[in-house]
Amino acid sequence: MRFTIERIRTLVLAAGVLLIGALGVFLWLAKWKTRLIHRDLPQRLGLDIQQQANGYTFVHAFGAHSQYRIHAAREIQLKNDRVELHDVEIELYGEDGTSTERIAGDEFEFDQGSGVATAQGPVEMLLTQQPAPKGAPTGKNPAGAMVRAGGSGQIDVKTSGVTFDRNTGLVTTEKRVDFSTNQGTGSAMGARYDSQSGYLTLEQQVEIRTHRSGGLVEIRAQHAEFDRNAQTCWLRAANATYQGRQADAAQARILFRLDGSAEHLDATGGFTLSTVSGEHLAAPTAALDFDEHSEPHHGHLEGGVSMESASEGRTVHGSSPTAELDFTAQGQLRHARLERGVTMASDATNQEANGPALRIKRTWRSLIADIDFREVQGKTAGRTEPERIHGTGSVVITSESQRGDGAVAPAKMTADDVTGTFGPGSVLRTMTGLGHAGMEQTTATGTRQTASGDRLVAQFEESSEQGTGNREQKDREQGSKGAREQENRDQGKEGTREQAGVESAELDGHVVLFEQAAAKPGAQPPAPLRATAGKAVYEGAGEWLHLTVSPRVIDGGIDLTANRMDLSQQSGDAFAHGNVKATWNGADVAAGAPGSATLGGKGPAHVIAADAELNQSTGEVRFRGHARLWQQANSVTAPVIVLNQHLQTLVAQTSDPAEPVRVVLLSAGAPGAANNKGRSASQGAAASAEQKPATSSVIRVRGGDLWYSDPQRRAVMHSGAAGAVVAETATATSSSDSAELLLMPAGNSGAGGQAQVDRMTATGNVVLTSPGRRGTGTQLVYSCVTQDYVLTGTAAAPPKMTDPEQGSVTGDTLIFHSGDDSVSIEGGGAQETRTESNATPAHAKQRQN
Repeated sequence: MRFTIERIRTLVLAAGVLLIGALGVFLWLAKWKTRLIHRDLPQRLGLDIQQQANGYTFVHAFGAHSQYRIHAAREIQLKNDRVELHDVEIELYGEDGTSTERIAGDEFEFDQGSGVATAQGPVEMLLTQQPAPKGAPTGKNPAGAMVRAGGSGQIDVKTSGVTFDRNTGLVTTEKRVDFSTNQGTGSAMGARYDSQSGYLTLEQQVEIRTHRSGGLVEIRAQHAEFDRNAQTCWLRAANATYQGRQADAAQARILFRLDGSAEHLDATGGFTLSTVSGEHLAAPTAALDFDEHSEPHHGHLEGGVSMESASEGRTVHGSSPTAELDFTAQGQLRHARLERGVTMASDATNQEANGPALRIKRTWRSLIADIDFREVQGKTAGRTEPERIHGTGSVVITSESQRGDGAVAPAKMTADDVTGTFGPGSVLRTMTGLGHAGMEQTTATGTRQTASGDRLVAQFEESSEQGTGNREQKDREQGSKGAREQENRDQGKEGTREQAGVESAELDGHVVLFEQAAAKPGAQPPAPLRATAGKAVYEGAGEWLHLTVSPRVIDGGIDLTANRMDLSQQSGDAFAHGNVKATWNGADVAAGAPGSATLGGKGPAHVIAADAELNQSTGEVRFRGHARLWQQANSVTAPVIVLNQHLQTLVAQTSDPAEPVRVVLLSAGAPGAANNKGRSASQGAAASAEQKPATSSVIRVRGGDLWYSDPQRRAVMHSGAAGAVVAETATATSSSDSAELLLMPAGNSGAGGQAQVDRMTATGNVVLTSPGRRGTGTQLVYSCVTQDYVLTGTAAAPPKMTDPEQGSVTGDTLIFHSGDDSVSIEGGGAQETRTESNATPAHAKQRQN
């Protein structure tokens, strides 16, 4: 939020210094009238008159020097004890005997009975420079400057109808009083002076016209009073205008020092300040303290302070019950403190060249707000603008942005303590929140986002006057735009620049982030995203969010932790670095939710790795560096594991033969061992199934790369960089170019919903080994239920089984029954030939033939 404080500066200049300068004139007029009247001039006019050839002269002396001298060209003694004097001239002298002031009138009439003297025509007074008292300051003094203005500092006063009452000491006139100096002019209608109490009253229509810093200052008051003894002046309905600014006070009281400098100003009954550019400041009461040069150094506004401004599509409003102002030695505003409930609001509209207008509304609320100011450099030197704002007491900053007729996007920032800094042109540059700091916003698409922590620091970038647009176009226009903005500032304009967005932000301590996307029509809202960390850093370029210090992200069914996480709000991509751990909960895995990491089971799935990368557009999650995924008893280990959330597939890869892809899968339970001697393979399997409950074991497979599809419940391992696929069961080990593993249907999973392998098929350069045997072929099929290995080959290279002790056998199909450690050979036209473990290969071959 931007602040227009020039109006407060105007308050000081117009309502304080300028009114004081005008009242300085009345102070000196009253001072010299007192010296004249206090000596009872009219009474002496009828006593010690010495007649001369050309008139009458009266001189009053004290010691070696004259105090005043009265000269009349002619005296006429009237009836009723009245005296008429013509061409009267009165001179007043200083303590050193030098002439200082002169009063002249064409005609005076004195009633010796009533003691009243009346001027029957115009009266002129010439007040000359009065030396400053010893020890008095010699610096700038607006009040004294009206009298002591350079070498010829004179005040010319003209009036008429002056009446003096010797008995009461009152000097009055109902006529117009005009005065002028080298610095300006002034007037009033009617004046009243009590010579005994030293009280001066200007009855009405008080006006002052002077110049300050090359500009005309006009001051008006309905009524003015000055107490000489108390060195105090009162103004009623005072008004001051200066360079398009206007200050008004219903009642004003000004206290002067003995040297004529202003010491204090009080304004009551309502004080307002406005400018032609739409700025307005108001408070029921105001008070200002001044230094020895009559420059303000402290101010106090109370009773409900309000500030408003409107310019070029932007309005600003602020209010607080009280305001404290501090000024520099040069009288410029340095600090403002708003207390007891501060509210500031702005409403701005930026019209883009080729798009709808962007409207931004912002509000600030806090218990207390402190604002520091700096002097504007360049052509507008002498003006002030905000440099820093500090708010305490449940600070709440809200904003609403709307582009055209689109949806309103609200945002909010809260903290116990907030500090903001401003760049040139009162543009907000940084914002720091301490204690329960938080941000909340709703995007144009309806997504709700919140962030909280112990400390929040945000840096803002400056937008162009025409809102956001093509970045390259902004860069090309930057030079001309900057010149226009500088020109506006030089002319005192505020402009309509708004913040384009957050350049960077940082949250520290107990960071919690939350994001809830809006539900699509007719659908349930998606699962929310929740993240926690010790520190979060946001970069506006690319809209990156970096989480460190034990970061954790929960997105739907996935729970992810790492040493560091990088999330792009622009693309939705995410990267996790160092000690990555991910968990998919059982409910989402069982439901087959997108993104669930599963190996066919229903329980929670876990992944650990050195790094992880989530690509939002492809739906892939890539784990790198000693990655391992497991679900109950099943697991995959590889340098790289890739999960596709859209296809629900898993890919594991390696390029290092020393670190192959490893898979451990639970096999379907096999029946207990049975005596199947003399039975066919099918008969043996049926008999075995009738003997004992199934028991489970695991299959361990390693190779170069793995592909698994959860919908197909199928996994394929290729040799790749590992050179071969090696599969280990409880009874044998196979080596091949590839291996396919089929899981049992989902409804036939084992205890606890664990996925189990139903069948494994090894293809290409197959080698099967078990204790005492070695078989070769082109394909091997292993049934986890029967625990039989079926080895086949080609016509040119039939399968072969070798026993180091018994020799070797071959046929179209060789079946190794691991349950009873026997081999069956099929082929050559025979239905089935069975060779037990103690039969020689030669005997088996003879029986087949």
